[in-house]
Amino acid sequence: MYMKLIHRILLLLTALLASYQVVQGIDGLETMAIACYTIAFGVLIVAALLMIILGFEVLDSPLVVVASTLIPVSLALGLVSEYLDGLLIPYGIFIVIGTLTIIITRFAGPKKLAVIVLAVVHGAAGLTIFALPIILALRGVTAGGFAWVGIGGGLIGIGGLLLSFLKTGKPILSRETILTVLPGLLLLTTAAFVAGFMFV
Repeated sequence: MYMKLIHRILLLLTALLASYQVVQGIDGLETMAIACYTIAFGVLIVAALLMIILGFEVLDSPLVVVASTLIPVSLALGLVSEYLDGLLIPYGIFIVIGTLTIIITRFAGPKKLAVIVLAVVHGAAGLTIFALPIILALRGVTAGGFAWVGIGGGLIGIGGLLLSFLKTGKPILSRETILTVLPGLLLLTTAAFVAGFMFV
């Protein structure tokens, strides 16, 4: 599908917002959380720029699928390290094994298995990003605005599911529709994350 100018503008805004978050940083966090958040937003910048330069076809590359996995898993690991320190080791092991399995199945396994593994790992990370900030905000552990990170997690989860079903050959929506909404979805996701992290 041909990428329209509006798609490139939305992706450029996404890259600029993510760049702002990397440069701005988040004060008062542990090194682990800062590293995870920086990786996530850094990969988001690269992914947006690659789509601008190479078009939507870049999404068919196994390397891009593997790299884009780093966005949700890094964000999720950062949140767990910051707010659920007791679960960091088991959750970290799950993330590392899950990411390695995605890499192996993407290049060497059956296509269906690769999609299933991708959906499981993305789903677990997406659920963490969605639920944890909202629960923390509702309980008063964080400022209410931190719930925006959860909203961003929900949006990125929707995008991930749409792309996962597209890879299986049984998309929920047509390929053209998914690719049309993807740049806007990425921008809204990034904006929600940036807004939410202002309240950390």
